[in-house]
Amino acid sequence: MTRLTTLLLFLALCFQFRATASADEKADDGKLRIIAFGAHPDDAEFQMGGAAIKWAKLGHHVKLVSVTNGDLGHWEISGGPLAIRRTQEVQEAARRMGTAVEVLDIHDGELMPTLENRRTIARLIREWDADLVLSHRPNDYHPDHRYTGILVQDAAFMVSVPFFVPDTKPLKKNPVFMYYPDRFKKPYAFEPDIAISLDDVFDEKVNAVDALVSQVYEGGALGSEETLIQRKAADSVARKEILRQSWSRRNGRIADLYRDTLIEWYGQEAGKAVKHAEAYEICEYGHQPSKAELRELFPFFDKTAK
Repeated sequence: MTRLTTLLLFLALCFQFRATASADEKADDGKLRIIAFGAHPDDAEFQMGGAAIKWAKLGHHVKLVSVTNGDLGHWEISGGPLAIRRTQEVQEAARRMGTAVEVLDIHDGELMPTLENRRTIARLIREWDADLVLSHRPNDYHPDHRYTGILVQDAAFMVSVPFFVPDTKPLKKNPVFMYYPDRFKKPYAFEPDIAISLDDVFDEKVNAVDALVSQVYEGGALGSEETLIQRKAADSVARKEILRQSWSRRNGRIADLYRDTLIEWYGQEAGKAVKHAEAYEICEYGHQPSKAELRELFPFFDKTAK
């Protein structure tokens, strides 16, 4: 396959899903509109896949955007063939979650906080008419993660400015912007404003993550032949059970770390019982929601809970 053929195929895949998403982009049905940015084709799925499934089940509109094409994210293959493969993986994950997806054609490891990229992010937020925007924090470990966070931050005010990217209609209201959790403590640690239980959709999240084969079964950029053999187990059922146990630990750790936040939102008894969770922090840019507004953006709580 030539480089030109690879590029054309990748662009065709992206256009196909962008065209599919266009109907959602124009919908005005009173439902929530959420757009989530991840640096690579797996980041948003990993960080908010459970919430995405919960929103989608309630009929809300959710779009996951990979800001790079992930073409460095494997130990054995790279370039166009990997970008195409990872685009197909997140498209399948989106099908399983009931969400829209888009992969931008920016090389993995080469994302920069340029004016051109800021315009791209602002356009995407405007086109989706977002109520809520999710992204990495700008002090995460990977440069693509950090710059995705910066680009989303830099778009937070500009999405309402009429003559910035005037080819798209400015938003009449500024969305709420929120961060995914990470473990880094400088200049400040992640502090959750809301945590949600995934227990009712945990298996569905695992099923969506299962579509990201190059990452979760083959080890991604830092894997090896040994990793591949280790994770493959005897058959697909056994492999998926390994994956489920891994994600049970990961989302279980979030539940344990932010138990107080779960109790705050679910009440003492229900909050203590949550096994798997996702958590989010409000960005100081964008609209600053009240707790009542957060309940509207995350309509997953028993109204009788505190």
